[in-house]
Amino acid sequence: MTTTDLHHPDTRRAFRTVRRLVFVYLGLSALTMLAAVALRSHTDVITPAVWVRGTIVLVGAAVALLLTVRAARGSRGAFRRLRIISGVMLVAIAAIIAVPGVFPVWMKIEQALCGLALAGVAAVINGRQLRTLFARP
Repeated sequence: MTTTDLHHPDTRRAFRTVRRLVFVYLGLSALTMLAAVALRSHTDVITPAVWVRGTIVLVGAAVALLLTVRAARGSRGAFRRLRIISGVMLVAIAAIIAVPGVFPVWMKIEQALCGLALAGVAAVINGRQLRTLFARP
């Protein structure tokens, strides 16, 4: 891969889209944790599962942003990890939404929105433009 490949308009557009979607994911995750802090005395709405899952999602979103930045700079390892993490998190989100009773409805809605953002990330990151760019030599 050359520097020119990283600066190709299609590559830059793809990474700009991924970055925006990851920021949406991070923003939703941060708002969820802020809501949990604000409503912490309402134990019927803010359960221990909300704290655990919310923290994991927030950390995962921050890692996804870091990997996005590194991949946009040409890191093949960061690109590969971002592909894996986006897929794994989508599966985890589907499980959260499907499991009855563990998480409150509001968190399932938030996770569905995070899932939409991550589905966009997975679609772009697994698209031809970026896969070709980071293909093994």
